Amino acid sequence: MFTIKQEYKWIIAGIVFAFLWASASTATKIALDSSQPLVIAQVRFAVAGIIMLIFAHLFLRQNLPAKKEWGQILIYGLLNITIYLGCYVIAMQEVTAGVGALAIATNPLFISFSSLFFLKKKLKTEVFVALLLGTAGVFIASWPLLKDASMTLSGLLLLLFSMISYSAGAIYFSAKKWNNLSIVTINGWQTMLGGLLLLPFTIFEYHSGKNHFDAKFWGGTLWLAVFVSIFAIQLWLWLLKRNAVKAGMWLFLCPGFGFAIAAIILHDVISVYTVVGVMLVMIGLFLSQREARQKDIV
Repeated sequence: MFTIKQEYKWIIAGIVFAFLWASASTATKIALDSSQPLVIAQVRFAVAGIIMLIFAHLFLRQNLPAKKEWGQILIYGLLNITIYLGCYVIAMQEVTAGVGALAIATNPLFISFSSLFFLKKKLKTEVFVALLLGTAGVFIASWPLLKDASMTLSGLLLLLFSMISYSAGAIYFSAKKWNNLSIVTINGWQTMLGGLLLLPFTIFEYHSGKNHFDAKFWGGTLWLAVFVSIFAIQLWLWLLKRNAVKAGMWLFLCPGFGFAIAAIILHDVISVYTVVGVMLVMIGLFLSQREARQKDIV
């Protein structure tokens, strides 16, 4: 019987994770051609949440969260779903897919920096320099696009704000006790509750004439729901479980994959600014990962 060696499983899982994670911005741009951003987010959260909850409670027979855990999941969903992904999908209207993927790759840098305040960790030079390089990389890659109006400064700032909310959510998650509640259960309920918190804004902004539920909408949205929200996250958690420090190294592939996917599918332009920006983000990731330990947030 054919079996895959453990080291090959690690490599395959890492590459597939990086590809799927980096594909989110391109899938979002495709769906945005046919729909309003919050409608895309709402359908994404509903599909992903329902699938994960059915799997968790009907197939795995996992327990429901306890009373205290419901409150924690609600706050986590607010930070990680309602604010982060809500702002992200809105920002992607005015940001290119490549820059969106590059910004997502800087999430570990924001998490490391935010932990200084929320977890009272000591400021290390590598962390500070890493954040500066990562942020500079995103702005440098964006510079020619801002000049020719391919994207806007407000969109880029909203995107960076969403990264801050994501880092706050990650730190909140790590700081709380979950009493052996499964990751699938937590992800399923935080996705559903986060989507419900976003629903009033979606209804308020909804215009039927701006939403066409065609192949682009369903293709982009279902890709985000199934391949990004479920498969990519489960692969990431599998990688973290086996080696939390080395898992972070797969994030190095995300900027390159993101721009490559955007260039091939959406014909985004790759310039010298793009290359320099990607290199700065990768250096920032390297510096932040060099200080990583298994007890730290990755």
